[in-house]
Amino acid sequence: MRYYLVLLASLGLSWQASAQSTLYQTSSQRVLDEQSSFFQNQLFSVTLLENQQLDSRNFYDDQVRFGRLQAAQSALELESPDGVGLMKSYILDYRNHPSVNSAGLYLGDHFFYKRNYKEAVDGYSLVNAANLDPESQADVLFKQGYAYFQLKNLDSAAIYFDQAKTLGQPISYDAYYYSGYIAMQSGNTSKAISDLEKAGQSAFYAPKVPYLLASLYYQEGRYQDLISYAESKLASNANLERKEMIHLYLAEAYFEQREFAKAAENYDAFVNSRKGELSSEQVYKGGVAQFEIENYQRATDYLKVSASAQNEMGQASSYYLGHAYLKLDNFQFASTSFKSAANSDYNQQIKEEAIFNYAKSNLQKGSFQEGISGLDQYLNEYPNGAYRGEAETLLSEALINTSDYLRAIEQMDRIQNKSPRIREAYQRVAYYQAMVYFRDKRYPGAIAYLDKSLAFPVNRDLVLEAHFWKGEIYSADGQLDQAISSYKKALDLGRTTSSAYLNKSLYGLGYAYFNSKQYREAEFQFKTYTDRLRSRENKENYDDALLRLGDCYYVQKRFSEAESTFQQAISERNSGIDYAFYRLGVVQNFQTNNSAALRNLDQLIANYPNSLYLEDALFQRGQILMEELRYNDATFAFSDLISRRPNSPFVPFALEGRAVANFSLQNYNETIRDYSTILDEHPNSSNSETALKGLQEALALQGRAGEFSAYLDRYKQANPDGGSVQSLEFESAKSLYFERNFAQAARAFENYLRSYPQTAQRNDALYYMGDSYFQSGNQENALAAFLELEKEPASPQRLRAMQKIGEIRLNQKDYAAAIPYLELATSNARSKVEEAEALMGLLEAYNQTKRYREVISTAEKLESLDGILPESTPKALLGKAKAQLALKQDQVAEVTLSVLVDEYKTLEGAEGLYLLAKNYQEKGQVEQSNESIFEMSGPFADFDYWYGQMFLLIADNYLKLGEDFQAKATLESIVENATNEEVKRIAQEKLQKLN
Repeated sequence: MRYYLVLLASLGLSWQASAQSTLYQTSSQRVLDEQSSFFQNQLFSVTLLENQQLDSRNFYDDQVRFGRLQAAQSALELESPDGVGLMKSYILDYRNHPSVNSAGLYLGDHFFYKRNYKEAVDGYSLVNAANLDPESQADVLFKQGYAYFQLKNLDSAAIYFDQAKTLGQPISYDAYYYSGYIAMQSGNTSKAISDLEKAGQSAFYAPKVPYLLASLYYQEGRYQDLISYAESKLASNANLERKEMIHLYLAEAYFEQREFAKAAENYDAFVNSRKGELSSEQVYKGGVAQFEIENYQRATDYLKVSASAQNEMGQASSYYLGHAYLKLDNFQFASTSFKSAANSDYNQQIKEEAIFNYAKSNLQKGSFQEGISGLDQYLNEYPNGAYRGEAETLLSEALINTSDYLRAIEQMDRIQNKSPRIREAYQRVAYYQAMVYFRDKRYPGAIAYLDKSLAFPVNRDLVLEAHFWKGEIYSADGQLDQAISSYKKALDLGRTTSSAYLNKSLYGLGYAYFNSKQYREAEFQFKTYTDRLRSRENKENYDDALLRLGDCYYVQKRFSEAESTFQQAISERNSGIDYAFYRLGVVQNFQTNNSAALRNLDQLIANYPNSLYLEDALFQRGQILMEELRYNDATFAFSDLISRRPNSPFVPFALEGRAVANFSLQNYNETIRDYSTILDEHPNSSNSETALKGLQEALALQGRAGEFSAYLDRYKQANPDGGSVQSLEFESAKSLYFERNFAQAARAFENYLRSYPQTAQRNDALYYMGDSYFQSGNQENALAAFLELEKEPASPQRLRAMQKIGEIRLNQKDYAAAIPYLELATSNARSKVEEAEALMGLLEAYNQTKRYREVISTAEKLESLDGILPESTPKALLGKAKAQLALKQDQVAEVTLSVLVDEYKTLEGAEGLYLLAKNYQEKGQVEQSNESIFEMSGPFADFDYWYGQMFLLIADNYLKLGEDFQAKATLESIVENATNEEVKRIAQEKLQKLN
């Protein structure tokens, strides 16, 4: 509107000068005045209409010209189609009149302010700027330049801006600004700087120019000029536009000048403004600047972003990032960062140093397996590298601490001249590998690696331990002579030491002698062992050794010493006190001290109803009562056994004892009943012939001798002559079974039962047939045989079959069906081994059926049998922890899992560590989740699935922490190194989503 008013005033002045030469009061002039009034009041339609009704013959030339101009102006304002034509016609008709310049300006401004820049350019072209005053001349030149600028004709625009800027008018600052901008675009940096410096002298452009000038100084490499200029502008506290960009250019300049503190300060200022993003290169420079001023934590914020670039800068970023994390003692992050740098081939020097530092950082965080792998790679790829000497030294130290023992041994086998340090490492690592094989019951491999360890007897204590473990392995494998020899060597080495393995060897040697029936020698070892541990706080296996000492005395018929030993066990509240009561009763019976024997057996029966020795005690009690001629009491004792434990192998003998007691009491019918039961339900029992004779005598006394022939016939069928074909077939099938030819044994027993369906050996044959099928992998036929045996009367074979049925149901994942069989097997176990096996099955079945409270109670029972089966306790702890987690008992579960992970480096321990870390994650303790894996995962590296799951969890944790670079590096490492295909597949899927 400013330009319109100026133009109107100029046109008015021209008209007034002309009007002074005429008489104002003429009627024609009044008409023009009225038309002018309409125009000034913006009544353009009326103005145009009035003009069209004028007769030009009644007006002077100046009046006609004035009228035409107002008409053209009105037509333009009304957007009339002939408006432009009227104005151009006026200009052509009056080209020599001063008003033509004003008309051209009016036409140009009309389109300029409507942003019709093409028409504006045409309008302004009708103006002779040289005839204008300097201010108007600068104004029209600027507008022409601006119109061309908007039409993207920068070359033409620059010409007009250059003319306008030299006129020294206020609008010249605008011309300088746009001229400088065009120069920037065309690459004429020096001109751009000159023009923008002039533009910046105006108040309007003072806040707009600095960031542009900063950019230009940077492009020109005038870093010191940039720093001086930008710092002064920032110090002025002016309200600068794009202030963040000034900080960025300052940061770049300071970085080039290696003034890293100032560079870091300005990079941070740009980032904190949150008004733009740094390029990857700028992020890298920001990280390096922070690193150089030892602000390592802030350096990681930058470098982990630029490290994701797949180029040389990304490799360098990863390298710097690794060193920054080393300075922060974050060895895990350092490891993944160096790994990323080592995987890039852009810069070979960085690659070499990254491989070495990757290995070193892993050693520092305790990941010896990865450290050894990195050192091995470094020495293979850079045999003459700058870090070779240090790498070899680190490798020898790492080998001692690795969990990848086979690889360590392979590495050391390559070294021809082994240094003392390597020899000691070899001794230790071979020993550790032997323990792995022992854990997995791979006894020949365990012995072989113990021998490898003994080939380098650097550490005397480790030599002693190796001989001890050879004794343990030979004992477990049934090679008792070799076990005795190894234990003796361990003892010879340990007599002058305080090694705990001295006592362990005494205990192991005692058992080796005991199991080989060298009771006198066993006695000496157990006696020495118990004497040494009696007064110690940690008694290790003292309780068990004391009971075995008592057994040694008992077997040698040294009953007084046996009695004293078992009494001692009872008074000390020995963990096997139920066994001590039982054995004491037996010993006292041999000493004819039956009253004391009965008291001790009654103690066991009354106080330990779940004891494994309850059946023995019940039967022994009945036997003693028979010796004492207390027949009524004896019948009750035998009946107690039969009712409590109907599946006990003692049942046929208890029936016989009760029959004899009743015979003595002349209760012949009860005698006949018991003898008949033996013959009917236990025809294969070793006392069946005795029962037959007793039955014959009892029937005769009752005058029922005629009934005997039927029993005799059944007995003959059940017990054919030892040389018969039936007996030979049965014994032949048994031989195949015990020779472990299970497939042939199964067929042999099947044929036998088909030929002799009523045989007295039916229970035995069914069990052996079922177990043969089971051992050969045919679980369906095994199950059919055991289910057939379930239909038979109670017997030890039937009881053993119940556990097998439970085990098969477990394998079929029919957990609910397995439970009652396993519960029966648990309650009727005849040994701690049988009990532990049944409890382990129950543990799984309860867990799978979500009976979590039963899981916990079963696990605790299994824990009490620690050591009976190598895997029982870790399975118990894992099962209990899972149940506790399911019951939301998180804190208790963490304690259980911590015990499992600390004490058992087994498959269960590996899963336990994963569950512990997962539980931390789910509670929001993400960093603790990662730390638990970093600190404790090393010994579980062999268990590839759970080890891989742990590191997948770490990657997820990194994402939760916003550490995308670390997450990506971890997943890439899993893809590269994982041996478990499922883990690798999951890592690849996660990596694809992350990318």
